[in-house]
Amino acid sequence: MRKITLSRRDVLKGSTALVAGAVFAEPARGAAPPPEVITPALIEAAKKEGKCAFYTAMDLAFAERLGKMFEIKFPGIAVRVERSGAERVFTRIGQEYSSNIRAVDVVNTADAAHMIVWKRNGWLAPYLPQEVAQHFDKAYYDPDAFHVTTRILVSPIAYNTKLVKAEDAPKSFADLLDPKWSGKMVKAHPAYSGTIMNSTFQIVRDLGWSYLEKLAKQNVMQLQSATDTPKRVALGERAVMVDGAGYLVIRNKEAGQPVEIVYPMEGTPLASGPSAVFKAAPNPNAARLFQNWMHGHEAQQVLVDWARQYSPHKQTVEKPGVRKLSDIKLMKEDPEGIEKTGEDIKKRYAQIFKV
Repeated sequence: MRKITLSRRDVLKGSTALVAGAVFAEPARGAAPPPEVITPALIEAAKKEGKCAFYTAMDLAFAERLGKMFEIKFPGIAVRVERSGAERVFTRIGQEYSSNIRAVDVVNTADAAHMIVWKRNGWLAPYLPQEVAQHFDKAYYDPDAFHVTTRILVSPIAYNTKLVKAEDAPKSFADLLDPKWSGKMVKAHPAYSGTIMNSTFQIVRDLGWSYLEKLAKQNVMQLQSATDTPKRVALGERAVMVDGAGYLVIRNKEAGQPVEIVYPMEGTPLASGPSAVFKAAPNPNAARLFQNWMHGHEAQQVLVDWARQYSPHKQTVEKPGVRKLSDIKLMKEDPEGIEKTGEDIKKRYAQIFKV
């Protein structure tokens, strides 16, 4: 049988309205639902379903930690974590829906452009946890409550402190074009990682394709995931990380590994990681319970303390010594721009880096 492959454009063609049974009345499209608390009725309904399928671009260790915490908090409900890069998660869900498979309950991506497509297709269920309404800025959740930002990601430069002295470390993207870094850098791929899709889009927008064309001449090691590049730098396989999961560099440094972050002078690429409940979720009540709990203070503080990611929840407290998001010069996220140009970015990137 021929393997089905779907691009972002293919998914756009498959808009379908789907209906799933739940203990919640669904408001008309465009009318945001009232905020919901976790009630005994929701917990009992979720326990009757007994499981929740969580498709996510989070690193596997953190996603599984969240799942285990939820299972302890709500005994009798098992969380099945399906982890891959955000672009692969997007493609998988598109393939499943094109084959009339409804397996995903809750999704988390690192590419907010995916939510534009899923919402437009009518695949998402509106659901607004009360803590989101109370403690998240409105910029961090959809006005119609179809998705909520779970985590905020940055993609900085990083280097191995045993291989690079602080005074010699690159301070900007422009510095990476210095011939001394040839064969010493590692970079992730926008066709796999949502974080890197955002990073690539923002670098191209702000610095131009000519920058990546010059970078490609530096013999850069190419990997798939934003979670892979920090590991290679920590192990000393490459001296410098062009892009990747900044939170893993922080975690590795706190664990005593020889790594250091550089927030580039031009600005650090930014990506939000939103989550949503699918309208056709096979376990709609467990899905809502998981979505609600995941955006509450307990889970969000774990995201800060253990995962070392930035939380939109105003009551979370960052560890001392970690640079606040407000103190980092950031590039501007543009999900609408990525939704329109994502496939072209993947194609041109592959041509430039020959991967």
